[in-house]
Amino acid sequence: MESLAFVIVWFLLCISIRAIGKLLADWIRMRSAVSFIRESCGRLGELPSEGDLERHTHAPIFLHLVAAYQEPEIARTVRALLDSRYARSKLRVVVITKEEERASHPAMKVGTAELVRRLRAALPRSQREQLHILTMPGPGRKPHQLNWALRPETLREILGDRMDPAGVFVGVSDADSEPHPDTFRWIAHRELTGQGMCAYQGVTLSLANYATLDRLGKVSAIQQSSIFLRISIPRLLSELARMRLLSRFWARFPGAGSVLRPVFDALLRRSHILLGHNQFVRLDTLQMVGGFPAAGATEDSTLGYALGRHGILIQPMPMVELCELPETSEKVIQQNARWYKGVLDDTVHLWRAWQQEPSLFNLAQLVRHAGSKAVEWPVAALLYPVAGLLCGQLWRFYPEARTLFMFSLALPTLSLFLSIWVGGVSTHAALQDLIPCFPRAVDLRRTGCTERFLGTFRCHRYWLLASRGAWRVLGSLLRTGHYEPRNTDRLIRPAMVSVLVPEGK
Repeated sequence: MESLAFVIVWFLLCISIRAIGKLLADWIRMRSAVSFIRESCGRLGELPSEGDLERHTHAPIFLHLVAAYQEPEIARTVRALLDSRYARSKLRVVVITKEEERASHPAMKVGTAELVRRLRAALPRSQREQLHILTMPGPGRKPHQLNWALRPETLREILGDRMDPAGVFVGVSDADSEPHPDTFRWIAHRELTGQGMCAYQGVTLSLANYATLDRLGKVSAIQQSSIFLRISIPRLLSELARMRLLSRFWARFPGAGSVLRPVFDALLRRSHILLGHNQFVRLDTLQMVGGFPAAGATEDSTLGYALGRHGILIQPMPMVELCELPETSEKVIQQNARWYKGVLDDTVHLWRAWQQEPSLFNLAQLVRHAGSKAVEWPVAALLYPVAGLLCGQLWRFYPEARTLFMFSLALPTLSLFLSIWVGGVSTHAALQDLIPCFPRAVDLRRTGCTERFLGTFRCHRYWLLASRGAWRVLGSLLRTGHYEPRNTDRLIRPAMVSVLVPEGK
């Protein structure tokens, strides 16, 4: 029994050391992401002008898709996209609604499609030609709507018969997105200077409705935004750096490729998920992988894995897009439950990919995804408190090994301190540093002692809500064998709707 207790303590020590390492790595990655974004935004003056892009025959064409269903504030997103600083003849914005939206949202006077039509009627003629409205018949989710806009007959109607898929980028925004006006110019600059890639992922921060959230909601908005700064963008940056090093290695030792490449692919190469908005994929690449995957709950993450399977790297893009955080705890849980259902669906996708092509890379992707996302996410919220409680009890039963148990208590405490420092202090400071890079100013200052205290020490709130979402999915699957993910119903602010789309138009 005593030996078992010591094994448990050493196991818990290893968990704590891993957690401390991850937090320190998160801080380093977050600072690198902030530097990447600030440095890139400081060079926006080097981007080509709208007139230059209009005249340049090789400037890319953008087909920007917005899938919408019962969205009262859709006009804000559409207008922001149309006001982007890009050649108007080479930008098309497509809003895809659903036929099943026969009646509007209970708090809306008219449906989403009608709101877009009213906006279109009020636009200048040049912008009116940029905006297209599609209605998908029958039921379906976001990927079905996006794929409906990519049908050959729709592409011919919007882009013309001479459209070259290699020169068209398909962008995606959510109906609550606030895009940066220079996003299209930044990608065009990369393409025209020979640095282009087949896929781009920008920065997405859940701060669009920060001013309307309560104190705890603001804490969750900061934490959800930190995911992109601490994880998503840094991983894309590190992936590009690793692949450049590998390319130099293969060029220097071409004979080693046949033996070492499968091992290097398994150990060093990663597939990285897209985020569902502020993302751009070249049309020919999207057609090659079969469009937006519709089998799982989250088409964005599955698309990222599909691109990685084909060896396509995703270029991190420094342009910031703001989106909204659900206004209530229940909706945050519901949102994270949908994301976790997508994690489980991606596990099935990766399993099938490995069965179809049993390579070391596909196996590594499956093991890595299942271990770090499908299993670790819901367990982490329970593991650390249980670890601290157990170590405290072992201290009482084995006083002769107090030095060991002191470390078993001190390391989780250090991990907790670092999580508060990184999540509650450094993350907030990093987002404040990025305010000049936002598409519009957002006041992130904490006012009053209560807000400062909550912002610092309640930084785990969002992660606890996310874990509740994961456990909700697992509980439903155990009870019924099924979980139906739902989209987040947004709170309606009629005053803002009436400003964006005058009722008489």
